[in-house]
Amino acid sequence: MARPSRDKAGLLDTALDALPPELRWREWMARVEAVIFAAPEPVTRELLARIVGPDCSIDLLIDDIRAELEGRPYEIVAVAGGWQFRTRLRHGEVLQAAFGASSSGAHITEAEMLVLASIAYHQPVTRAGLADIVGREVSRDVIARLRELGFVGSGPRAPQAGAPYTYVTTGRFLEHFGLDTLRDLPDLEALERR
Repeated sequence: MARPSRDKAGLLDTALDALPPELRWREWMARVEAVIFAAPEPVTRELLARIVGPDCSIDLLIDDIRAELEGRPYEIVAVAGGWQFRTRLRHGEVLQAAFGASSSGAHITEAEMLVLASIAYHQPVTRAGLADIVGREVSRDVIARLRELGFVGSGPRAPQAGAPYTYVTTGRFLEHFGLDTLRDLPDLEALERR
């Protein structure tokens, strides 16, 4: 009888060769769902590969879990380069009634949102570059607030006189706005036509 295939620490049988194929697949699905459910942030492909082994298709597992969650009020979504459980949008009103206006605690003003969107679409961008984009000086307080929320971080120094700081969005930005990558931002030209 073959020995179980263990992870690098030797603790977890990832191959599950002793199980018939259907039970093996169900166990992998349960493992992936449990890890995503318990994780406080998006779970990466690399982490999931450690619990199911290299021969398992993570994308197919995720697809099967999503299919099973079809009628549930929550779903698995791709955000910030990983996967996370999220409540379906149609239940937002219920959550708002239960927990108040913003359960995430991240209320953003219109001015902050304008600066954040400008950074997202034009990153890395300096404060002077932001002023050119929004048509007025951008307060250091606005940048500080976006940093405090975890949506903005420092980018590379700009290659110009004085080497000013640039600003970029973070993984927290992607997670909060439900984006897997920056390529998932709405098309700017399509937004302008609205």
